[in-house]
Amino acid sequence: MGGSFDPSLIFNSIPKLLPYLHITIEILALSVGIGLLLGILIAMPKLYHIPILKEIVTVYISFIRGTPILIQLFLVFYGLPVIIGQLGIDITRMDPFYFVIITYTLSNAASFAEIFRGAISSVDYGQTEAAYSVGFTPWQNFYRIVFPQAFRVAFPNIANTSISSLKDTSLAFSIGVMDMMGRGETLITATAHAVEIYISLAIIYYVVVLIFERGFKWIEHYLNRYLVKDELSM
Repeated sequence: MGGSFDPSLIFNSIPKLLPYLHITIEILALSVGIGLLLGILIAMPKLYHIPILKEIVTVYISFIRGTPILIQLFLVFYGLPVIIGQLGIDITRMDPFYFVIITYTLSNAASFAEIFRGAISSVDYGQTEAAYSVGFTPWQNFYRIVFPQAFRVAFPNIANTSISSLKDTSLAFSIGVMDMMGRGETLITATAHAVEIYISLAIIYYVVVLIFERGFKWIEHYLNRYLVKDELSM
C-alpha cells in the first residue's frame, strides 16, 4: 500500500499517461475497422442459410459472446503460436500488439455480424424485388439498396459496441502491450499510489468516451438527415 491520498498526483499523472493514448486508439480503430468488414462476411451465411458455413458461424458467434474477452485474449496470445507453429512458422516473438488486434477484431466481428444480420433482415424485401425487376444484380442490390439502409439501422449498435470495445482495450496490458493501462501499472509500481493513478486513467477514458459519443451522435444524425427532412415535410 502507498502513503496517504495525494490529489496532486492525479493531475500530475495525466500528462504521463496521455502519450500512450494513441496505442489505445490504434487498437480500437484497427479492430473495429477490420471487424466491420469481417462482420459483414460472417453475417452472410446466416442471412442466406448457407449449409455448413451457417453452423460454423453460429458456433463461432456463440463462443465469442459466451466467453470473456480476457480469456479470448489469452487463448489467442498463447494458442495461436502453438497452432501456427504446427506449420513450421514461429510467431512467438511477434509483438503482443498484433495478438491484441487479432483478438479484438474477432470479438468485434462476432458482435457486428449479429448487428448486421438483424439490420439487413429489417430491410423490406419488396425493395429487393423492385431492384431485380429493373435489372439490378444481387451485388448491385446489396450495396446500392440494402446495405445503405441496413447500415443506418445498425449504426447505433455499432457505436455502442465500439465504445464497449474502447473500454475493453484496457485489458491489452495483461499480455505486455504498453498502452495507457500498461503505463499506469508502471506508475503504480513507481509511486505506490494505485488509487490516484486509476482515477487519472478513469478521467482520461471518460473524456475519450464522451468525445466518441458526441462524434457517433453527429454521424448518426448525418446518416438520418434525409429521414428528418422527410418527417418535417409531412
